[in-house]
Amino acid sequence: MRRLTLTGAIIVASAMAGPVSAQTKLKWAHVYEVTEPYHTEALWAASEIKKRTNGKYDIEVFPASRLGNENQLNEGLGLGAVDIVYVGINFVAATYKPLGITGAPFMLRDFDHWKAYRASKLFAELVKGYDDKTRHKIVALTYYGQRHVSANKRISKPEDMKGMSLRVPPAPLFLMFTKSVGASATPIAFSDVYNALQQGLVDGQENPLPTIMAKKFYEVQRHIVLTGHITESMVTVVGGHVWNKLTPDEQKLFADTLKEAAAKATEAIEASERVLAGEFKKLGMSVVEPDREAFRKAAIPLHNDASVGAGWTRAQYDELQALK
Repeated sequence: MRRLTLTGAIIVASAMAGPVSAQTKLKWAHVYEVTEPYHTEALWAASEIKKRTNGKYDIEVFPASRLGNENQLNEGLGLGAVDIVYVGINFVAATYKPLGITGAPFMLRDFDHWKAYRASKLFAELVKGYDDKTRHKIVALTYYGQRHVSANKRISKPEDMKGMSLRVPPAPLFLMFTKSVGASATPIAFSDVYNALQQGLVDGQENPLPTIMAKKFYEVQRHIVLTGHITESMVTVVGGHVWNKLTPDEQKLFADTLKEAAAKATEAIEASERVLAGEFKKLGMSVVEPDREAFRKAAIPLHNDASVGAGWTRAQYDELQALK
């Protein structure tokens, strides 16, 4: 009788407490190394979301192309195979071309211009265009850094790159830079670049200094050429199959947390850019300051050329250039 009474008390207490919320497990995938701020801040954001939702959402982060390259992650997001991704701006532009406007060479003047764009009405409008087309949700923009060329020959001006085989990411807009300097574009997945350089399959590559350091490209290249030709970004995208199931409060919590992570990663990347040239010199690399104005003049005539990836309107272009 006492056992029955105790059992009944437990049942009543459980009923009064209400149903236990089921935990939802999510996959967040990207192509970056575990040492990079993108990954460490993703881990922080995943932990914060779990904590702030009392364990309702448990996010596992998959780095270093473990779940595929950026094109595959884009596809996986649509299929529901991944739930959150970091994707370079030129990869989302493959789906919604206007959003790639800042991925063109010398489209942005500097980091301050990038920050003005991040806070602009133009960026908000382009994000809405992507969201409406894909049904996914872009929640944050992260600074990826200024892209520079590395090679095994010294480069000082655009003509020095003529005929050079340059690894570029497999996204159409990167053809704008190679065309402007007369180089041959060789699209190679991010995870395969080191081996391609080591084996001489390409003459060089281009990436921000923090990426060149994290991927150890300095081991297989002799020169870093500070072209700064693209001020690169990536976006944090939550799949529509997840976003549309969140309550309004949960959507705000996700967005706020992921924006905070993006801001912290941005600060870390921008700070590291200021010191890494010196670090590469200590590693024995030649760091070249080329005629950057010559590179800029070669690229500007292609800014609105659809044959090399331009997919924005002239009005959007002018609005971006007017930002201060």
